[in-house]
Amino acid sequence: MQNEQRSFPWKAVGIVFGPVFVLAFFVWLIGTSNPKTDAGYVGYLTRGAIFGQTTFVGLQDGPTSPGRGWLLHVYNASITPYSTAENFVGDTSILSKDNMQVAFNVHVVWKIDKAKAREFFEKYTTLGDTRNTNQGLLKTAYDDYLKENVRTISRQEVQKYNGLEIKDKSDVISGVIQDRVKKYAEGTPFVILSAVVGNVQYPAEVTAAVALKMKTTQDLERKKTEIEIEKMEKEKRIVQAEGIARAMEIIQVKLTNQYLQHEAIEAQKLMVGSQNHTTIYIPVGPMGVPIVGNMNLGK
Repeated sequence: MQNEQRSFPWKAVGIVFGPVFVLAFFVWLIGTSNPKTDAGYVGYLTRGAIFGQTTFVGLQDGPTSPGRGWLLHVYNASITPYSTAENFVGDTSILSKDNMQVAFNVHVVWKIDKAKAREFFEKYTTLGDTRNTNQGLLKTAYDDYLKENVRTISRQEVQKYNGLEIKDKSDVISGVIQDRVKKYAEGTPFVILSAVVGNVQYPAEVTAAVALKMKTTQDLERKKTEIEIEKMEKEKRIVQAEGIARAMEIIQVKLTNQYLQHEAIEAQKLMVGSQNHTTIYIPVGPMGVPIVGNMNLGK
């Protein structure tokens, strides 16, 4: 009886274990990821666990990714400047030193210190509530740590001035607020770049009064200018009159009978030498010299 050679039952193995391999592949595919961090961001990389606790893997500077890994997740936060506006309007507007209701806002520009990014993620924000939301991470951190301090300092500094001084002193006020907030944030991941007071608004009646005062001032300045112009015109006319009077004095001194006779003779010479002339008769006195003087023709 011949021994029959039997081959290994690969087909049966494939039937039994094939679905297991496919299932394992899909589980691996679903459970792995390659989370990326874009340029201008820092990523807080964690590894989850089906049983147990999520663990910190490391930080990654964008643009980058760790490669595909099991239960990897990254929380990204921008390390570029971020602007936050604190508005003091309506019920939150303040009373100035002279009890004027003043509305304004303060723009704070800040960023996260990349060297303290881990501290930022672990101590100043809530990762579970704001997954993969950069603005959510930053807003949570700002609201929890900086917001009320910025508002308190801003109110304190603005209230030191009279209402109408605030606009003119806004640069000074901004500098003091900036310095105080910087000092408060020392040693934390928050880097304060600037704080600027702007959009200062007064009550409508105050604005109208200021506008009226400005108009009145402008009208007074215009009238002063007109008066100065009139003064200059007056001085000009006086100078012109004095010049004419002086000229007449000089002429009267020179207008002697002899001088007029001389001028009359010279005029006759020119007439005689001219090709176009008419005969004229001039009264003459002794020696044929023209008579010059006042003549009473009524007698």
